[in-house]
Amino acid sequence: MRASDFDCIVIGGGHAGIEAAHAAGCLGARTCLLTLSRPTIAKMSCNPAIGGLAKGQIAREVDALGGLMGLATDAAGIQFRLLNRSKGPAVQSPRAQADKYRYQDFMRARLEETPNLTIVEAMASDILTEDRQVCGVRCNNGMMLAARTVIVTTGTFLRGLMHIGAEQFPGGRLGEPAAGELSMSLERIGLQLRRLKTGTPVRLDARTVDLDRLEVQPGDPEPVPFSFLTERIDRPQTPCWITYTNERVHQLIRDNLNRAPLYTGQITSIGPRYCPSIETKIVRFADKDRHQVFLEPEDEARTTIYCNGISTSLPRDVQEQMLRLMPGTENARIVHYAYAIEYDSCPPVQLQPSLETKRIAGLFLAGQINGTSGYEEAAGQGIIAGINAARKLQGREPLVLGRDQAYIGVLIDDLLTKGIDEPYRMFTSRAEYRLALRSDNADRRLTPIGRSVGLVEETRWSKFQRKHAAIEDLKQRLRSVRVEGATLWDLLRRPDGPSLDSLIADLGSRIADSTTDDPAQSAIRDPQSAIALRPEVREAVTVDAKYEGYLAKQERIVAAQRSLDSKRIPAGLDYGAISHLRAEAKEKLTAFQPATLGHASRLGGITPADITVIQVYLKRNSRD
Repeated sequence: MRASDFDCIVIGGGHAGIEAAHAAGCLGARTCLLTLSRPTIAKMSCNPAIGGLAKGQIAREVDALGGLMGLATDAAGIQFRLLNRSKGPAVQSPRAQADKYRYQDFMRARLEETPNLTIVEAMASDILTEDRQVCGVRCNNGMMLAARTVIVTTGTFLRGLMHIGAEQFPGGRLGEPAAGELSMSLERIGLQLRRLKTGTPVRLDARTVDLDRLEVQPGDPEPVPFSFLTERIDRPQTPCWITYTNERVHQLIRDNLNRAPLYTGQITSIGPRYCPSIETKIVRFADKDRHQVFLEPEDEARTTIYCNGISTSLPRDVQEQMLRLMPGTENARIVHYAYAIEYDSCPPVQLQPSLETKRIAGLFLAGQINGTSGYEEAAGQGIIAGINAARKLQGREPLVLGRDQAYIGVLIDDLLTKGIDEPYRMFTSRAEYRLALRSDNADRRLTPIGRSVGLVEETRWSKFQRKHAAIEDLKQRLRSVRVEGATLWDLLRRPDGPSLDSLIADLGSRIADSTTDDPAQSAIRDPQSAIALRPEVREAVTVDAKYEGYLAKQERIVAAQRSLDSKRIPAGLDYGAISHLRAEAKEKLTAFQPATLGHASRLGGITPADITVIQVYLKRNSRD
């Protein structure tokens, strides 16, 4: 078939591919989203939920940059919860259960409205290159698509192999074919591949589950939206339910470990440590007499239920027996069985910080192909890859977010520096600057950046500017008013000090008793400037006040690290030629080829002394 010309081809219509295609198209690149099937775009093949600890921050960061995930979640969410409410704002994260059908419909509609974007249904079979520069994609139906940039977001489809007990069958996910030829193409152009594994639990017919006997987990009475564009969520919340495994379930699993692919040698690849299968839990935590199982609706009509907590690849008959032994699921009918899936990924050491491959110019990788897990991690990579593909076409420098700017920055930096031997999952503990990387301030951190690259449109920008101005205005007013020798800002900063709401409520009477003509104090009497402030403005001011001292200390640390991150290392630097550099450091640096001194400093096994040696070498060389 005749070749079609594009600027950018995105392979895969999952969460990474959606954000990549949307970003590239909005930034002016003639973009093709290449997907097996238009109806399966944005399919939530695992749990139909967005957010959670640290993942919620990433979802809000994608939204703040101008992406789609937050808007889709608000449109399709059926239960919203803010996790860790009892803890500090730095570790609070939004989470939403979504109607998986409504989520897909929303995303597909938004992509169909995206400028410069064409959706093509076909399977990519070959990445075309010329002189180590990508030039297009060949499909398995013979169609040729020409492009100067290609973004690969294949999820679990690369040579996907599914397991249910002794059964093995190829597939990218249930009911969809694997992409074997594309794996071979990636190897031909010089990329290394490795196998990873993930899995999913059974889905149940909700009508056959005895929900009345189970513990109810309701949503928040006042849901917190994901998108900064969403004013409020005012539709009813759908509950989830909680049940538990028990000793009889555990004994059943122990008795059948000889039939479990994870323990028979049938599965040899590594799965996610932090989302283990139920058989792994039974073996690893042998002292536990039960494990929690969340029964979560997959749609608002409660047609099917996702059994969060019992992911497995055990045989079908064992899965059925397991359900018979758990409260509430004794008579449940399985809609589809749990399975494990092995798939190819590309170790991300082969990437630049822009997510462009080091070996092939114009070829970007995003999502599970880079060894990550989760919709949110995929979306975060996807939007960065889409932005950077468009910027490459424009001849502009790539967007690289720092660890101090975003969880997305932490994610990508970890992929490039830590080495991935299991599917990567984001946690707040991975972010050393998490005091500044909160879910509530993602817009203040990233919306100006999204605007500068051209992805934040006028409506979002105007709303952000109004919010930002209100925050700064209130801060200034609080710093301008003194009560008994201290400013209101000083009172708010105190750990045991009054709340902002109480300060505002009491402010009118305090000022009324004062004879001052200070215009700043007079201005606070205006209810439009203080008393009528929106909740998100009050929250931002309160958190900024409480964390001010900590953030000032953190900023000094960030400044020092930023200095290292600004010092670029020439591509292909021969570390073997650097005298006084330890052999271990030479080996690690040669393998990873860090882009900057900051990148090098975060590699495992690299010491401050190694960085000093490299700095001296680069300085001496720059004079030669």
